[in-house]
Amino acid sequence: MVVYNAMETVVNRMFEEFQKTFEMSCDCQICREDVLAIALNKIPPRYTSSEKGLLFVKGEYISPQLQSDIMRELLAAATVVAQNRHHV
Repeated sequence: MVVYNAMETVVNRMFEEFQKTFEMSCDCQICREDVLAIALNKIPPRYTSSEKGLLFVKGEYISPQLQSDIMRELLAAATVVAQNRHHV
């Protein structure tokens, strides 16, 4: 396993839930990736190099407060993307 930001996995999973409750004005791949990139830039990274580390990070994000923080960042990012799309 290589070193990677475990928050990418957590935020991707939360983004799937986010999309069920928040209807984005554009649901194309470009806009989804922009939302994820903006949100991930606002959330502190959690790097790990093992499966055990990944499970530890995921376990921390069972907390309703931390999930709420991620959802807030996803909503803010979706708002920015909706106002500044990179395509027609």
